[in-house]
Amino acid sequence: MKRRYAIGIDYGTESGRALLVDLSTGEEVATHVTPYPHGVIDEELPETSEKLGHDWALQHPRDYIDVLRQSIPEVLSQSGVQPEQVIGLGIDFTACTMMPLDSEGTPLCLLAEWKDNPHSWVKLWKHHAAQDEANRINEAAAQRKEKFLPRYGGKLSSEWMLAKAWQILNEAPDVYGHTDLLMEAVDWVVMQMTGELVRNSCTAGYKAVWHKRDGFPSRDFLKSLDPGLEQLADTKLRGPIKPLGTRAGGLTDEMASLTGLIPGTAVAVGNIDAHAMVPAVGVVTPGKLVLTMGTSTCHLILSDNEVHAEGIAGVVEDGILPGYYGYEAGQSAVGDIFAWYVNEAAPIDVKRQALEAGMGIHEWLEREAAKLSPGASGLLALDWWNGSRSVLMDADLSGVIVGLTLQTRPEEMYRALLEATAYGTRAIIDAFTQGGVEVDELYACGGLPQRNRLLMQIYADVTGREIKIADTTQTAAFGAAMFGAVAAGTEKGGFGSIVEAAEKIARVRKETFKPIEANVRIYDRLYSDYKELHDYFGRGGSDVMKRLKAMKTNNSR
Repeated sequence: MKRRYAIGIDYGTESGRALLVDLSTGEEVATHVTPYPHGVIDEELPETSEKLGHDWALQHPRDYIDVLRQSIPEVLSQSGVQPEQVIGLGIDFTACTMMPLDSEGTPLCLLAEWKDNPHSWVKLWKHHAAQDEANRINEAAAQRKEKFLPRYGGKLSSEWMLAKAWQILNEAPDVYGHTDLLMEAVDWVVMQMTGELVRNSCTAGYKAVWHKRDGFPSRDFLKSLDPGLEQLADTKLRGPIKPLGTRAGGLTDEMASLTGLIPGTAVAVGNIDAHAMVPAVGVVTPGKLVLTMGTSTCHLILSDNEVHAEGIAGVVEDGILPGYYGYEAGQSAVGDIFAWYVNEAAPIDVKRQALEAGMGIHEWLEREAAKLSPGASGLLALDWWNGSRSVLMDADLSGVIVGLTLQTRPEEMYRALLEATAYGTRAIIDAFTQGGVEVDELYACGGLPQRNRLLMQIYADVTGREIKIADTTQTAAFGAAMFGAVAAGTEKGGFGSIVEAAEKIARVRKETFKPIEANVRIYDRLYSDYKELHDYFGRGGSDVMKRLKAMKTNNSR
């Protein structure tokens, strides 16, 4: 019998990638990355001079199809695997990355009459320009004591579906009126592949405030926000919502021709990138916190119980794996902070020394920062370069570095930024444990743990916990492939459940990162100082960050 394979397609912030997985061994047979030609659109619209406002982040939907067109044929070519050996496809995506569609399912930004309106485009997950709408949603839900609010830590994010939808209605009512459907990008891509309108329970639950028994927020609540939102759930968010691992449909003839696969190949319902990583590292039971680390970090954990606590960005029944409550928290910038420093703030001398050493700038800074002991830099930073997702759910907060002097070195600043993100993760762990969600083990996956050993040692020291690392180079795509194999089913050579898939092919490295006791003691003191700054700037001690941001926003108009 020929071997059977599945393909996972992981849509990130800057690129998409396809991963071909051998279902008998878990081997990553071939992978290919397709950069998005349009990248992140955050200054002006393509082919126009239409400027975007502060905190905007858009994408081009054709870039997503380019990933299918380029990366799937490439992994088949690299591997020599025959199309009929590929039994299933799974897709994961950043979220909430949403778009308005017309009645034909076409993104409005692809239509000549709408392409010059920013609200017709895909709003990327890190589009934060709907913070005013998020604030008003939270105030109204709290006043009305809406029962959905505690499931999201008491605050809905500006990144999510409702705030973004309301921003379109407020600022571009003509776009909103012409919109037939508002869809997560992952569901739109699945619809392009299968011809089926299917929404997935993961993005619906975590990003669109859907509950498996209660549904979306009520018409009455939505109407209280704006009469134009009253029918939102029944109209623009309509469509069947299916659980993870479900077969959304089969690959259409057109998509089979585009990708080089067989018509009818099983396509799983979509998933959030971070959430797909949980079973990919073999986590299928409670108490194991998975850090999915990249441009941002999501913190995911399973539990037998539902509790409500600050800092929990969402608790969704069956949201990650069937039979458990899945909890999500997160930091909206991690790798993005390090990239900002390298691209915007590292002095030319650092770039010269890295070049002379034959190293990348990140690599050189990591090497130099590793020579410092904890506390030696005299610096302390807050990790809010892209706002605070958890635990404060406030996109209007911004970054801080305290302790700068004329003697401060670039590697000291770099290390302080690494440490800041570790403190942010510790604050999230504290929120979970204080809220009643036990955290017994830590797992890390994504791009950062693969590349930055210093970062992972700092995380172990700051949290005081051993950290296990995924043994996959593309963890999200690997998890997506697992769900694709589940969608295909055992009769096609796939798996009967995601738990079975995890038990058979998921894996972690033998090497772990263990906390160094002397470092733990120092970081305990520094974390106390971090919390002092965190609470002062984040809980009302000073609103200087918000005043500065408002001034910048007003001056950019």
